[in-house]
Amino acid sequence: MAAYSLENAQLVISVDTFGAELKSLKKKATGTEYMWDASPAYWKRTSPVLFPIVGSLNNGRYRYDGKEYPMSQHGFARDMEFVLKEQTADALYFMLESDEETRAKYPFDFALELGYRLVENNLVVSWKVENRGDRDMHFSIGGHPAFLCPIENRGVQTDYKLAFDTSDKITAAIIGDGGTLSQRTKEYALKDGMMELTADLFDEDALIIENNQAHKVSLCDAQGRPYLTVRFEAPLFGLWSPAKKNAPFICIEPWYGRCDRENFEGDLSERAYGNRLAPSGTFYAEYTITV
Repeated sequence: MAAYSLENAQLVISVDTFGAELKSLKKKATGTEYMWDASPAYWKRTSPVLFPIVGSLNNGRYRYDGKEYPMSQHGFARDMEFVLKEQTADALYFMLESDEETRAKYPFDFALELGYRLVENNLVVSWKVENRGDRDMHFSIGGHPAFLCPIENRGVQTDYKLAFDTSDKITAAIIGDGGTLSQRTKEYALKDGMMELTADLFDEDALIIENNQAHKVSLCDAQGRPYLTVRFEAPLFGLWSPAKKNAPFICIEPWYGRCDRENFEGDLSERAYGNRLAPSGTFYAEYTITV
């Protein structure tokens, strides 16, 4: 495992080759850190990539082409060593390629590239997936960045708010037992586009906001001023902090895929929000963090 740093006039970041995981995002002028530090007291990760699945599988396995394959929550890429593919003055690109180990769990030949590019006060995180096999490839992909809240130990989390690029309400699907999606939903009324961060908000695990309800989410201080914003084109996203732990971070997670619904017994190709790549095809997506 190695760490690589990148900076411009406004930001400095650090990325580990293990999982190609973003470990630090700081404002250069003030030294303010925006990322959770991966302390295992709450959560041992900072910003893992979710691939080739997002969320949990029903009974911890999926079916494809008449066979069953076990796979743990969020897939295996976050726990594998990437290689640095390219470093430029403003970007880092890391690569993970399929091998015997991955094919035993996921029977496709692929290349996964993670990119980190600095543009003024923005960090653009990109994913590129290539199908190197001779049949259609089915996958999900997502981000899981954990941002400090409160920031710089100012106040407590319940002083803070989440702001969305919608003004009415947010409807969230609720995760049930076993990490799969229940039939229940909850509506959260927004005031001027903002949601209160109540102490019990994540007591039932992540909130899953589907169907393109929002494409911009900001963490705001007690005065309603945004200090970090995530923008994305993904059709759904998750909001998460460890249940009932009062953890000092909030995850804002753009997703192209999600966990199985309760009792789902379909094929990998039938998973909700899944992506299909033809042989030699390429999938590209990105999200932007602004501080």
